[in-house]
Amino acid sequence: MAQTSPVSSYPDSTPLKQGSTIVAPLNPVQKPHLILGVIASLLLFVTIVTVTNITQGVLFLIGLTFGLSLLYARFGFTSAFRRLISVGNVQGLQAHMLMLAVASTLFAIILSTGFSFTGITPSGYVSPVGLSVVAGSFMFGIGMQLGSGCASGTLYTVGGGQPSMLLTLFGFIAGSVLGAWQITFWRELPSFPAISLAESTGFGYAGGWLLQLLVFLGIYGVTVQIARKKNPPAMKPLKTTTGLKKLWRGAWPLLLAAVILGILNAITLSVRGNPWGITSAFALWGSKILMALGIDVSSWTYWQGQEGALNSTVLSDSTSVMNFGIILGAFIAAAFQGNFKPGKIKFSIGLSSILGGLLMGYGARLAYGCNIGAYFGGIASFSLHGWVWMICALAGTFLALYIRPLFGLKNPNPKDSMC
Repeated sequence: MAQTSPVSSYPDSTPLKQGSTIVAPLNPVQKPHLILGVIASLLLFVTIVTVTNITQGVLFLIGLTFGLSLLYARFGFTSAFRRLISVGNVQGLQAHMLMLAVASTLFAIILSTGFSFTGITPSGYVSPVGLSVVAGSFMFGIGMQLGSGCASGTLYTVGGGQPSMLLTLFGFIAGSVLGAWQITFWRELPSFPAISLAESTGFGYAGGWLLQLLVFLGIYGVTVQIARKKNPPAMKPLKTTTGLKKLWRGAWPLLLAAVILGILNAITLSVRGNPWGITSAFALWGSKILMALGIDVSSWTYWQGQEGALNSTVLSDSTSVMNFGIILGAFIAAAFQGNFKPGKIKFSIGLSSILGGLLMGYGARLAYGCNIGAYFGGIASFSLHGWVWMICALAGTFLALYIRPLFGLKNPNPKDSMC
């Protein structure tokens, strides 16, 4: 791949223990980038609070923290699925189970008690299960492997300095708009109503939490057996340092990041009333561009009842300000580590990035969300559609492993350690 990645890698022919790291000299802090990132964040925070309200400013800060956490741990959804399907590496999926367990626990408390920091009644992401979810999540699974990043991965790697992800983001926005335009067709396909494993089943949030906890433990147990059977290569270690400097200069443990992400999603729920989401903002950004070109998108079914968002500043959209925070948070983290070093983009990689983004954007609209809104937020909200999303996205990943080499993208090799 003819580009410099913000993720440091280290050749190593010896087996690696799971969760291992390398203590080694780090790249110098990129002070001009760091200063730029901090100033931009401060200015944007002040602008958001001035134009909208303090709640939007707080959500921007939460987005910053998401960006920092994602980049410092290189927390992935795309790579976790790819490693699992290709060579049986389970580290990423195990981190997902921990993240989901933490979020589900906190969501159960928040949703059952109505706890809120802002007075907004919290509501989870519980959506219908139908052909649109199956098709959309399957497309998303293919798209994130071709685009080399999911929704959160796209944002934090853009902030981290990976130029091909700008093309993925462009395709993501275009695909989201296309999906919003054609949503009527997909919503009319057969589907089951929204099913909550807590409320629809009569288990209540305590029973739903226990049920999901058993599922998480079951999946974790299966991953242990997979690891024992396949003895897969471990992820390549990230360069880090020792002591408190590790917080801003080195790498964060994957499992620590999983806990942090689960807590941050719960905080998001109790601040804005909904869990963390990403891709609805892409549909908004693209639709606003079309409006500026004279196209009436307000007549689309997708925007019925949401016309206010089209006519307001994007700073009043909570998902948008959180997305801006993720990008800036990742940029600041990359500057601290000295890893913001964009490189050249190979044509085939650029092509796969755009195609992957299109598939993800389109699929996310069909499936009521992406790896964050549908998978992470859906499962944490006890929605059956979140589990369906996971299964279908894994199926899409399986197919994508045969497509990736056509674009010069390498799949994990059982003989090598992996990033």
